[in-house]
Amino acid sequence: MNDVEIRRYRWSDLESVWALHQICLAQVGLSPGDGIWYDDDFPRINEIYLADRGEFLVGEVPGGRVVAMGGIRRIDGETAEMCRLRVHPEFQRRGYGARMVSALEARAIELGYLRLRGDTTLNQPAAIELYRKYGWREIRREECGGCVVLYGEKELVEAMSTST
Repeated sequence: MNDVEIRRYRWSDLESVWALHQICLAQVGLSPGDGIWYDDDFPRINEIYLADRGEFLVGEVPGGRVVAMGGIRRIDGETAEMCRLRVHPEFQRRGYGARMVSALEARAIELGYLRLRGDTTLNQPAAIELYRKYGWREIRREECGGCVVLYGEKELVEAMSTST
């Protein structure tokens, strides 16, 4: 688990994060750009995430390969969305997703957010379990493009008080 470095996204990571996104969607039977799922944020990561009170992190293994990623973006003054949480299939089950969630939650607290929201699909049991492990609660479900989407949230104030 110590062989991955979690660091801030750089413009030179764009091709790697786009490829990672496509690989991870294909793993669960989804495809980018199908009109249901948005993907127009990738060429604008600096604008949408970094320049607007958000964050975008990548997990890089020795040799420079980006194998994990995740972002937080502002919804309003108190709430951010955790999104683009991905771990390359060859590197799953090593704790990289957990490290990314932890790093993004810590960054959201630093940025002053009180809660995080996010979503995943019912056909992503590892993601559902990861969110539950970190204290997220499901707030609703809806069908979208043939998938059941689970929406969740986590109060960060509780996270701060239990970690101190």
